[in-house]
Amino acid sequence: MAATTAGISLAELARRTGARVEGDGAIAIARVTTLERGGADAIAFLANPKYRAQLAGTLAAAVIVAPEAAGATDKPKLVSAQPYATYAKVAAILHPPRCSAAGVHPSAVVDASARVDATASIGPLVAIGARAVVGARAVIGPGTVIGADAEIGDDVMLHGNVTVYDRCVIGPRTMVHSGAVIGADGFGMAEEEGRWLRVPQVGRVVVGADCDIGANTTIDRGAIEDTVIEDDVKLDNQIQVAHNCRIGRHTAIAGCVGIAGSASIGRNCRIGGASGIGGHISIADGTVIGGGTSVTSTIDRPGVYTGMFPVLPHRDWQKVAARLRRLDELADRVRALERALAQRGEA
Repeated sequence: MAATTAGISLAELARRTGARVEGDGAIAIARVTTLERGGADAIAFLANPKYRAQLAGTLAAAVIVAPEAAGATDKPKLVSAQPYATYAKVAAILHPPRCSAAGVHPSAVVDASARVDATASIGPLVAIGARAVVGARAVIGPGTVIGADAEIGDDVMLHGNVTVYDRCVIGPRTMVHSGAVIGADGFGMAEEEGRWLRVPQVGRVVVGADCDIGANTTIDRGAIEDTVIEDDVKLDNQIQVAHNCRIGRHTAIAGCVGIAGSASIGRNCRIGGASGIGGHISIADGTVIGGGTSVTSTIDRPGVYTGMFPVLPHRDWQKVAARLRRLDELADRVRALERALAQRGEA
């Protein structure tokens, strides 16, 4: 249901999101906003305590807050133990995606052997290969290419200029943003007599249900077995997932992360932006990796791991780097002193 000029009552939003309403439930809400900007027909939210000072002065008509912050404002409110999740639900209600008309655009090229559900929407200049399957209510954006024998599930959204290579699978309700490439060859090369031989990549990419794949993210097909993205995985923009990787259910990975071949990332993990994950290693379920961290060995115990050196003024960094270069020398000197002290104690 799209928001009208009159909006949706706060009480109705509470009913549809599972939140508790306090104050005037009849107030009409038409859009979401920030605490700072406000608006007479808008609802804002407080999820981060550091913005609590803005709550008292917000011009929003209503707010979404946690129970412990409910007393900090007299505004009509939705009270939720997870205010950010409630905000996400409210935003989806008030700002629904545009509906796409079912049918195949005249400029699309669909192989005669492909099976496209009658309720799917196939945009301009789309190419769909032989024996490919496109499910019910799927939306395929302009310029997207779906290879032979690929499977696109029900309610999938492929934005413009997505490429899904042959035999790859996209699970139901998954969204893939523009420029993403699913199923390109993994970087498989064998060296012989000073030249590279390409190793055929015969696996697939299998993406589960309810996933998000960001713009210009690339997921390589498996060399022999499949590259697997389990259900409810969220991948940000410009991520590289190499061949034969597995990413566990409900894991979220921020932008510009690089994951080398045959890495296995567990379920319910959080990977910070610009991190690098080495090949042939595994990361335990529930692990959190800080941004910019280089993971070069297996993590078999969940926890929070960070390997990024904090930023310093350049001259300070030069001093630190100079000292780092001398660590081996200093370690040798310490060991020599420890031996000398031990020998003196024995004398």
